[in-house]
Amino acid sequence: MTAVDRNRTVAVVGAGTMGQGIAQVALLAGHPVLLYDAAPGQAAAAVDAVTGRLDRLVAKGRLGASEHREAVARLRAAEGLAELSGAGLAVEAVVEDLDVKRRLFAALEEVVGEDCPLATNTSSLPVTAVAAGLHRPGRLVGMHFFNPAPLLPLVEVVSGAEGEPAAAQTVHDTAAAWGKTPVLCTDTPGFLVNRLARPFYAEALRVYEERAADPATLDAVLRECGGFAMGPFELTDLIGQDVNEAVTRSVWEAFGRDPKFGPSLAQRRLVEAGRLGRKSGRGWFPYGGAEGRDGSAVPQTAELVLAPPHVTVVGPLGPAAALPGLIERAGVEVRRAEGPDVVDGQDGQELPDVPDGRRGPLGPDAAASGAIVLPGGTCLHLADGRLPGTPAVQFDLALDYAKASRIAIAPSAGVHAEAVAQATGLFQALGMAVSVVRDVPGLVVARTVAMLVDLALDAVAREVATAPDVDTAMRLGVNYPVGPLEWGERISAGYVCRLLDALHSWYPTGRYAPCPELRRRAAGADDVISS
Repeated sequence: MTAVDRNRTVAVVGAGTMGQGIAQVALLAGHPVLLYDAAPGQAAAAVDAVTGRLDRLVAKGRLGASEHREAVARLRAAEGLAELSGAGLAVEAVVEDLDVKRRLFAALEEVVGEDCPLATNTSSLPVTAVAAGLHRPGRLVGMHFFNPAPLLPLVEVVSGAEGEPAAAQTVHDTAAAWGKTPVLCTDTPGFLVNRLARPFYAEALRVYEERAADPATLDAVLRECGGFAMGPFELTDLIGQDVNEAVTRSVWEAFGRDPKFGPSLAQRRLVEAGRLGRKSGRGWFPYGGAEGRDGSAVPQTAELVLAPPHVTVVGPLGPAAALPGLIERAGVEVRRAEGPDVVDGQDGQELPDVPDGRRGPLGPDAAASGAIVLPGGTCLHLADGRLPGTPAVQFDLALDYAKASRIAIAPSAGVHAEAVAQATGLFQALGMAVSVVRDVPGLVVARTVAMLVDLALDAVAREVATAPDVDTAMRLGVNYPVGPLEWGERISAGYVCRLLDALHSWYPTGRYAPCPELRRRAAGADDVISS
């Protein structure tokens, strides 16, 4: 353990919201803390603000009176950088301006001791660029807290191109000693969270741009079927459309306009219109008093209908393998066929051949995907990126079909209304609200999760971070229900790769081309994601 000793002073430069939060974290971990800000009086005001936060913790019973007194005694404002000379760690939280940060660290380097790591809380600037020009650039480390710093556990510890492993380890261990969960990563655009989270927003925006569903419905599907805490439209309204779009554009530019990170024209238009979200009173949704949703936007939900009396399961259902058992428990008879060759139609006759020569309604690659066949012969299949060659209904991927409270289904051209009603009633019998959306490749959750898995695997293959740190970062940094690599393991590399290959055939821009590491895992005998 190489954490900075609790008796050493932590210097926090920049006394705004993030600086105050970082100071509070270090203070409650037992360090003396010096707050400095170039703006006259700002550091003293920040000391008062932090003290006020500690007062409120005492009032709520979260901090004892003696701990409060000791913490307040360890906190003071510095009037000049020279007062930081004895610091054991210096953390910068000033404006996101490269020149400003470079000048600050050049000055700090002349003040603090050789054993003092320098840490930048930047969320968007390359750590390598911030460190450029220092006499010893290797001791500058990214220490990216998430806002609010006292509450959110994740800290990204970022090593620049010339980073010294010992400096990164000290910052990592110090964050852990402060009660945070640090993850190590290399200096990559967006670091871990902002790099890997782009598909969560981007895929929903793409589906919206294709007019498959409205924002409220897409949010509901990702929440209630995908298990995400918030939908991307409501979340970007909370973040600020301008802020979220700027991060997306920054990552896209930093990756040389790689199509995997391409921004959304629909979101750009929203920003241009001044519809920035809650802070402007309107974004994707309108907001009323106290920035609350006015309730006018509700998800599209099908009316209740009867479930079919029976269904037939043909072939393996892959990630949807739990459905037959759930259907049986809901009181619907489940008949099983051994393969995709023969399925009984509504009249008890063998179903006709499909264009690829297979018997039954399953279409290309049926043996790999399987299907649930409704009375009358219409096939229900898990979204895998392909639009069926014969009339069928696809349903979305769920985090857990037993717990999902909503699902998206999409009938292809030629599907009769009766079959849509049967599919709707089947999922309603499982306790799910049903949103009928336009038939787009990969639907909503499936394509989003596939892209998250692909980017996560690519990051691990490029040694941006370890697999455990990737999953930890996404669970704690953006509150995903599971990490993308764990999710990929659950649904298999083969399924993810087939889905992205199919999407790539529909959108041949390179955006959906599976990364080499995903192809390697999919081709492997064990089909493992997270090892």
